[in-house]
Amino acid sequence: MTRTQARFNRRISKVIARFDLVDEESLQEAVEKAGSDRSLTEVLVEEKGVEEAVLLSALALEAGVAPIDLDKVEFDETLSEILTEKHARAHCAIPVAQVGRILTIAVSNPYDIVQLDSLRDATDRLVQPVLSTDFRIREAIDTYYSGANRKLQEFLDGIGDPELELREEMDEVDTSVEELTSQGGGAPAVKLANHLIYQAIRDRASDIHIEPFDRQLRVRYRVDGVLREGATPPHHLQGALTSRIKIMAGLDIAERRIPQDGKFQLRVEGRHVDFRVSTLPTIYGEKVVLRILDSSNLAHNLETLGFEDKALTDLRSAINVPYGMTLVTGPTGSGKSTTLYSCVSEILRLEENIVTVEDPVEYQIPGVIQVPVNNKRGLTFSAALRSILRQDPDTVMVGEIRDLETAEIAIKAAMTGHLVLSTLHTNDAPSTVTRLVDMGVDPFLVSSAIECVAAQRLCRRLCPDCCTPIEGPVPAERLLGIGFIEADLEELEIHDAVGCNRCTNGYRGRFALLETLPIDEEIRRLIATGAPVMEIKTTAIERGMTTLRRCGLLNVMRGKTSLEEVLRVTKND
Repeated sequence: MTRTQARFNRRISKVIARFDLVDEESLQEAVEKAGSDRSLTEVLVEEKGVEEAVLLSALALEAGVAPIDLDKVEFDETLSEILTEKHARAHCAIPVAQVGRILTIAVSNPYDIVQLDSLRDATDRLVQPVLSTDFRIREAIDTYYSGANRKLQEFLDGIGDPELELREEMDEVDTSVEELTSQGGGAPAVKLANHLIYQAIRDRASDIHIEPFDRQLRVRYRVDGVLREGATPPHHLQGALTSRIKIMAGLDIAERRIPQDGKFQLRVEGRHVDFRVSTLPTIYGEKVVLRILDSSNLAHNLETLGFEDKALTDLRSAINVPYGMTLVTGPTGSGKSTTLYSCVSEILRLEENIVTVEDPVEYQIPGVIQVPVNNKRGLTFSAALRSILRQDPDTVMVGEIRDLETAEIAIKAAMTGHLVLSTLHTNDAPSTVTRLVDMGVDPFLVSSAIECVAAQRLCRRLCPDCCTPIEGPVPAERLLGIGFIEADLEELEIHDAVGCNRCTNGYRGRFALLETLPIDEEIRRLIATGAPVMEIKTTAIERGMTTLRRCGLLNVMRGKTSLEEVLRVTKND
């Protein structure tokens, strides 16, 4: 018997004597029988005829703590994620209710201040104790946590166990996931991580978001550019799941205060899939985002991207010149890298030396020299580009132009006999040339070096199994205001998303909208003279440029996508 328990027994004895619940002889016998396996309260109730409710009332009055009848409590199983079974058994305590940050916990010894402090630390809550007997608390723990564990097991059984093989380094032999089950929280976390990854790949997701909240662990998948909610794992698996993913990505599981980035590769159903992992500390733990890079989804030629005929012709003409620069622009996640990879694959020949510099290398292309940026070691875009130009390249792909130094080196390379492909973050093709000038590049160099600028967006494709025509006519004024022309309104049929079991909210897959601006002599003159972007855009449209909005509307007329989706992805056009 511990000192704490002995002191509590003396308090109980005084309360029993004060309220005359049993005679002195029976009390002494109960004290002698009490030990490590049975408490004094248990002996008094089971052998000495003391009513449990009466004993609790007397102890509660003495301690100034409210009593509780655990048999009448409807337990909230989500509280098991706040006070784990391990801590509940160690402290002989069980969570009863929570209001805000105040957690009501039933304890048998309200005088044990050390225990109450430990419960505050374990739950990260303000603890409000209520009083019950120790043996009743243990019975409740057995029932309560077995139900919570059963629900966890039902959840894990329901998600299946997909077979994934982890490659911790790109050049190492594959290692079975099962060999790592002893790490990162054990089998439930491993099984859950495998399920979330497999589900994402099966649903063609590009990202997995694992987001911790106060009482919920939310998982969302980005499918066709839009986030949607997935399974809701038990909240108490948050730490183990995060640690599991960190181990897979080679990150420090002990470091939770700063963001971390890593990567790993899995073999899923015979193909290799790369993952980029990013962790971010939040008030409720670390948020984890996994970017999925599935090379099997990479288009190997420009034909499969869904470009308009004119845009495809313009882009092909630009990448088949011996030198000059072609830029693909658009926001993050608009498919710029995929377009550049497809361009590289199209011009790849044995007699060509093609080198890329990327941050990071997203897909590996056989026959292409690919250089990953490493800012920590001084290998920036500009430093890598300088070295690449001494490697006798024919074509150079720069993952992104981020600063003036990289822009100037890339433009000079384009003017000295190299084909340069790169990306830039701008809203449309005409604003790209002014963006380079704003960065500090001489307008004459911009006009001389660039062959073509392409602006891109990804647009969701209507599900062919459930899309239906919009009922009733849409006012012509509204259609004309959106961007349709009078000729389009004849026999115009607009389809809308419905949703079925084969798609996500009426959409299945995506295709690219591409706005191309070939730099001809008139456009070069405008750039060199510092013309404003609206003048460049107006001239380009007059000379046949199809804008992003017009590309989208053409696909609405074909029934390929919805008007709502086109307005969403081209709202700045």
